[in-house]
Amino acid sequence: MNQNNGSQNSTKQVFTTGEAADICKVSQQTIIRCFDSGRLKGFRVPGSRFRRIPREELLRFMRDNQIPTDRLESGKQRILVVDDDNEIVELFVDLLGSDDRYELRTAGTGYDAGIVTESFKPDLMILDYMLPDINGNVVCETVRKNPAFNGMKIIIVSGVVNQNEIDDLLTSGANEFVKKPFSIEVLQKRIEALLEQ
Repeated sequence: MNQNNGSQNSTKQVFTTGEAADICKVSQQTIIRCFDSGRLKGFRVPGSRFRRIPREELLRFMRDNQIPTDRLESGKQRILVVDDDNEIVELFVDLLGSDDRYELRTAGTGYDAGIVTESFKPDLMILDYMLPDINGNVVCETVRKNPAFNGMKIIIVSGVVNQNEIDDLLTSGANEFVKKPFSIEVLQKRIEALLEQ
């Protein structure tokens, strides 16, 4: 998703099934099934198989299915930072909290990360590997088992140097691995790149 899409979502009146899937955080197939079964109303582009969903209908569908509508209304992308190191959390709050493209939440344990993920439905999670209660790969695996979070991107941040452990993290569902200490500029670029996909 390019960075302009967020603000465009708050003014856009008609959405493709792919855009609707991205906003609702479900697969495009789910949106197509709901459209074809009549649960999500819209229209087909004349002379093609393309489906289009009007804004009001997408809002109704989201409310009926308890999908937060703030993504459609505010256009901001949601980022959850999970780390028990207050200095790191403060760094992310300073870096991302002041960027009007993002809405930010934080959590200090894997347990809290699960609770916040359920209610906040982040687009991206920045996850420390060594949490006080469980390791980041357990959080990754738990999130990846829930189809509601299919579209969520996960960046694991850690001082881990063992390549096998890094491979395990990526296998458990992380999109990226960033080694501590990290370059703010590099991490910012990775965040932007992942949110544009």
